[in-house]
Amino acid sequence: MFMSTIKIPYSKTGYFSNTMCDYLEENPSLHPFYGRFPSIESLKQQVVEKQKSFSQVSRNTLVTQLKQQYKDIAVSEATQKNITALAKDTAFTITTGHQLNLFSGPLYYVYKILSIINLTEELALASPEYTFVPVFWMATEDHDLEEINFFNFKDKKIHWDGPKGGPVGRISTQSTQELVAVLEKEFGQTTDGLYLIDLFKKAYTQHDNLAQATRFITNELFSSYGVVVIDGDDYVLKKQFAPYVEQELFHKTGFQEITKSSQKLVAAGYAQQVNPREINVFYIKDGLRERIIEKDGQFFVNNTEIVFTETKIKQALENHPEQFSPNALLRPLYQEVILPNLCYVGGGGEIAYWFQLKAFFSAVSVPFPVLLLRNSAVLVSKKVEEKLKKLDVSLEDIFKNEDDLSVWFTHKISEITIDFSSQRIYLKKQFKSLYIQAKQTDASFLGAVAAQEKKQLNGLNNLEKRLLKAQKRKHNNQIDRLIALRAMIFPNGNLQERNANFSEFYLEYGPALISTIKDKLQPLGTDFTVISLP
Repeated sequence: MFMSTIKIPYSKTGYFSNTMCDYLEENPSLHPFYGRFPSIESLKQQVVEKQKSFSQVSRNTLVTQLKQQYKDIAVSEATQKNITALAKDTAFTITTGHQLNLFSGPLYYVYKILSIINLTEELALASPEYTFVPVFWMATEDHDLEEINFFNFKDKKIHWDGPKGGPVGRISTQSTQELVAVLEKEFGQTTDGLYLIDLFKKAYTQHDNLAQATRFITNELFSSYGVVVIDGDDYVLKKQFAPYVEQELFHKTGFQEITKSSQKLVAAGYAQQVNPREINVFYIKDGLRERIIEKDGQFFVNNTEIVFTETKIKQALENHPEQFSPNALLRPLYQEVILPNLCYVGGGGEIAYWFQLKAFFSAVSVPFPVLLLRNSAVLVSKKVEEKLKKLDVSLEDIFKNEDDLSVWFTHKISEITIDFSSQRIYLKKQFKSLYIQAKQTDASFLGAVAAQEKKQLNGLNNLEKRLLKAQKRKHNNQIDRLIALRAMIFPNGNLQERNANFSEFYLEYGPALISTIKDKLQPLGTDFTVISLP
């Protein structure tokens, strides 16, 4: 499948925060909040640091638990090889994470995973003496089902009214069967449509919970590249992390360090992404995930009658570590403790809250990973691209917001000039001579001249606006066509990757879709990618 690409600086897209744009430009004001900036050389340095800190016991534990988590899934040779390789001290991970969205959710799920695959491949070429393993971390302990129980297909929302409460990874998928008929209608009876229906059926109707279903889908789509899927909701892995949870419960190190870093980040002119809690740990059971709150030496589970003394909560952590769940600010530490990880690949919001964590990692003596902004892209069909060309509009132009695009395009196609700049310059020259005369007569006359100048300039501005409005009416058909094309590329004014599901494009382009997108993405690139589909 032939695809062409265009690269656009993130700062020119209008969709990325100042924080991310400054990070990509290596603005010195952000230097205190991260370790090594992503590059092949910095990742080689990260290997040396991580190798010293990650024990053989941790490797053996990780491999054992991964094999246990994969016991009921057909594992590709590439994934099996990667799991086995992690037992050696020459193997390291590149990690990304994602919520358990229904049928993978937004398209950036694909871009995240392709980012880690491509980076491991680049590293393997640069350092063949090491093994680099792409790892997908499932956010199984999130609790907000409303954020993930749907996906968008074209102009429709495919919604699942699943059971609520507790960690989403444990939620039963039994009631997803009712969606199959909906998908059969939407996906149709083509070869690719039948494949997607079968993928959904096998994932959700043949697996007991959302975690298992998500692992199956990710494995089906990416296992040929050796992607390893990990579930942190695991007794043995949490047993390994328990000392850090204990420190969080009794010393509140996370709150203290993250608060100081957050204040410094705000003082440097950047937004604080996540607010730390005094205790950044949840208590979880099936159907329950609530914050742990300490008061007067006792530990309360929010919105429940559950209370622990210091002794009892230590015993609970020792005997049932799986009942303690890190929140969004502690989860990164959990990840870095149990994985021989070099780099975390995430979206802008994720990377921004990692910036709050560096000092915390230092305080607990855990290496801080390299942070890499995941690839972002937009897929544009040949049909849409040809329509833009007929309007003499480039793919770069379409990144203007709707209002700016409308004004710019009206100026472009208007047969008359909608710009009174020369008239403003002429008017200001005339008033300049009037000011000279006013100063020679009566100083009070200066105010009258200034008021008249302002009135005349406002009049020109209003005339220009009315002319623009009239030209918009005259060319409304062309303008409406352009705005409609923009809406196809940026649904609801947002990035396509945050709305569309991969299935919409898979139906049109088939199994080659993912591999061909993969070939167009550069993990260490600092540009947004526009991919033209045939």
